[in-house]
Amino acid sequence: MSAAGRPSVGATLAVVALAGLAGALALTAYATFRVWQRGEVDEAPVVGTADAIVVLGAAQYDGRPSPVLRARLDHAIALWRAGRAPILVTTGGGRAGDRTTEAAAGRAYAIEQGVPEASILMEDRGRSTQESLEAVAAILRARGAGPALFVSDPTHMLRVMRIAKDLGIDAHGSPASSSPSDATLESRLDATAHELGALAWYGLVGRTAAERQAAALRP
Repeated sequence: MSAAGRPSVGATLAVVALAGLAGALALTAYATFRVWQRGEVDEAPVVGTADAIVVLGAAQYDGRPSPVLRARLDHAIALWRAGRAPILVTTGGGRAGDRTTEAAAGRAYAIEQGVPEASILMEDRGRSTQESLEAVAAILRARGAGPALFVSDPTHMLRVMRIAKDLGIDAHGSPASSSPSDATLESRLDATAHELGALAWYGLVGRTAAERQAAALRP
């Protein structure tokens, strides 16, 4: 306390810092809850039949889907076999030096699993979730498609759905619950930490870009 009985500058700053820390922790806890909550929701049974099933890309190794991508593809193919939609859309570009793309690896895998080539579309240029979804929005609009089911890891679903809806897509989530990213508490926490950072970036920067893209896509 100062001589006048008022809190010192240092004490005031400490209180402000503690309040800011408490607020940040509360926001992080709420965001984590929302990420995990959204990852538990499978809208496929509610939607019934959609126009397309969109698989978000993940790593591939010279044309072989990584375990994460394979889990997403297996879930999407199961939805296709169940008659949830006639079209499967694989997504994801390639990194520097790659001989193929995530979308192409996904397409090849789906064909190996019995999905006809004519039933598969590709978005093979996106280098991020947002870039892929912007391209998917254009593909779906060009086909006059309505509802679409989106498949990714449980922790990824909240961001996928937010971006898709901001782009004007009639989007519904169906998480791949068998993904290795959700297999252990450690992997789930790692994936959640990544998503919290990505959601913060999207809220600060990406959302405006998505809204501009959606406006450009409108007839």
